[in-house]
Amino acid sequence: MSRPDLAILVATSGHSGVDTLFRNLAAEIHGRGHALQVLRVDGHGPAWESVLPAHLIVRLGAAHVDTSLLPLVRYLRRERPRALLTDKDRVNRMAVIARRLAGVDTRLVIRIGTTFSRNLEGRRRLHRLGQHLSARHLYPRADVIVVPSRGAAADLVATASIPASKVKALPSPVITARVLAQAREMPAHPWLRDKTRPVFLGAGELCARKDFATLIRAFAALRRRREARLIILGEGRRRGELEALVRELGVADDVDLPGFTANPYGFMANADVFVLSSRWEGLGNVLVEALALGMRCVATDCPSGPREVLEDGRYGALVPVGDVDALARSMAAALDEHHDTGQAAAATRRYGVAAATDGYLQVLGLAPAGGP
Repeated sequence: MSRPDLAILVATSGHSGVDTLFRNLAAEIHGRGHALQVLRVDGHGPAWESVLPAHLIVRLGAAHVDTSLLPLVRYLRRERPRALLTDKDRVNRMAVIARRLAGVDTRLVIRIGTTFSRNLEGRRRLHRLGQHLSARHLYPRADVIVVPSRGAAADLVATASIPASKVKALPSPVITARVLAQAREMPAHPWLRDKTRPVFLGAGELCARKDFATLIRAFAALRRRREARLIILGEGRRRGELEALVRELGVADDVDLPGFTANPYGFMANADVFVLSSRWEGLGNVLVEALALGMRCVATDCPSGPREVLEDGRYGALVPVGDVDALARSMAAALDEHHDTGQAAAATRRYGVAAATDGYLQVLGLAPAGGP
C-alpha cells in the first residue's frame, strides 16, 4: 500500500461530540479521495464502521491509550503517514512521544476540544500538574495545536505558555447533510407532536459542566409566570440530582429528561427555544446545530465558544454563567422575539463539514484531492 496521506487516532467513550466531529471529518476527507487510515485502541470509540470501509480501520493491538505507545511507534515506522491527527490529552501526549521515537517526518497535528484552564479545574492536584506540564513541554513539539474557538486558543496560550504561532482555532465540522435530513423526522415525544404550549430544549451529558440545574431553576422561575415545557436530552451521572431538583421545584409535570437519543435534530426542529447553560465549553457543538436548524437560542457567556457562535449576541442572548434570573428573563424574551431563521442558519456556514474540512486539510499540509 502507498504511503497514507493521513492517520487519525482518537480514543473516546463512543458517544461524545468528539466522536461525531471525527466521523464527519474522516468521512469527508475519505470522500475527497485522500488515502486515510484510522487507528483504533481496543474498546474505545468512535464507531468508524458507520462511515468508513473496514479496510481503512487499523487496530493498534492495545487495550488502552497508556499501552499504545509502542504499537503507535511501530505503525509510524511501517506506514509513515504524511500527517497524523489526534485528539484528547493522553492521546496527544503519546503521539508527540511516538513520533519522536519513530524518527519519521510525519506532520503532527493535535487537538484540544475544550477550554484548557477550565478543564483542569476540579481535577486532583497531581493530575492537574501533570496535564499542565505535559501541555507546556510536549504540545509545542507538535506542528500545530488545533482548538475549536478563538477563546479556547487564547486560554491555551495563556495557561500553558504555548507560543501563539503553534495554536490554530478552526471551526468544527458539525453540520452535515445527515443533520439536515434527520431534522425533518418528527420525534415521538407527545409535547412536540401535539404542542399545546412552547417547549424549551437543552441537550448534553448530564454532568456538572453542562449545569442543567441552573436551566431547571430558570425554567421553574419562568413557569411561575407563563405556561411552557422543558425537555433535556442526554444521560449522565447527575440524572438523580436533576430529577430530585425537578420534584423539589414542583415542575415535574412540565420537565422531561428522556435520556439519550440518536436523533436530537428532530427535537431541535420542533421545539421553540434552545438553551445552553454550560459553565464552560470548547465551542458548544450542540449550540451550532440548534442555530443551524433555525432555533431561537439562549446561552451562557461561558468560556469558550457561545459568544463566537452567536456573534456577540446577534443571533441569541448571552447571559452570565450560573445566573438563574438572567437566564429565565432571556428564555422568556426569546419566546416573544422576532427570529430570522435563515439569517441565523447562515451564520453557521463555517461549521459546515466541507468548509471546516478545508481548514483541517490546510493545517495538516494536505492540499484538497485534485487541487494544486
